[in-house]
Amino acid sequence: MTLREQLTDKVGKGHLSYSSIKYALGDMRLWEMYMKGQLKKESYALSFGSLYDMLLFERKKAMDTYMILDPNKVLENCSEKTIASKKPQLTSDYKEQKAILVKDHEDNGGIVCSSEDWEMANDMIQRLEDCGLLGSHLTGEYQVEFNEEIDGVPVKGFLDCLGDGFITDSKSARSVSKFRYDVNSWSYDIQAYIYTKVFGIKDYYWVVQEKTFPYYPALVKCSEETLFKGEMKFAEAVGNIKAWLKDETPTNESYAEFIV
Repeated sequence: MTLREQLTDKVGKGHLSYSSIKYALGDMRLWEMYMKGQLKKESYALSFGSLYDMLLFERKKAMDTYMILDPNKVLENCSEKTIASKKPQLTSDYKEQKAILVKDHEDNGGIVCSSEDWEMANDMIQRLEDCGLLGSHLTGEYQVEFNEEIDGVPVKGFLDCLGDGFITDSKSARSVSKFRYDVNSWSYDIQAYIYTKVFGIKDYYWVVQEKTFPYYPALVKCSEETLFKGEMKFAEAVGNIKAWLKDETPTNESYAEFIV
């Protein structure tokens, strides 16, 4: 029985992604929940990141998908009492009308965002164009899907940009100077290893951009040492997954152990 078949049989999904592999480095209970679709996380950072990426790589789709929430449009459906109030956005009437607009758009497959987030994402992209990174390292095929195997391990995902002899991943960050720590803490090195291995390309870059004005950008090249660390993490995570599939590590009985 192949690993793909084992995964399908146990969790209903016959492949691994960067995110699932990352979870397998920690609590396997979280990995199991993620694979079964029981672990859903929502945050402002994730929602803004989705907006930013779609505007950057699939602009036409973003224009069709997103609706900018206009407070004046919400007020058009509110009572005269709400409109005349000092802070109409705090009233239950305003909140109800806002919820109706949002639900209507989302029911049609759309996403609602604030005008502030829309403007911020566009300003960040403009900075990338102004400094030349948009034309140099964010050019090529966008959102390239793959479903391959690495030494018998089925991996699936999307990479941001497949250039001419290089791969680029876009990341927004709190600080460009601290991104090197993010690579380890968020296991971006696993992502780099998977992408370079699948596509047979060694040159891997991150275009990192700060999320505070003036949106300072940076071009970060992934070193061979970082790729090696990603490979080691990948191997460790796959080992944990294979042990779980053999019921060698019951998720409710496992625990972390280390020395500090």
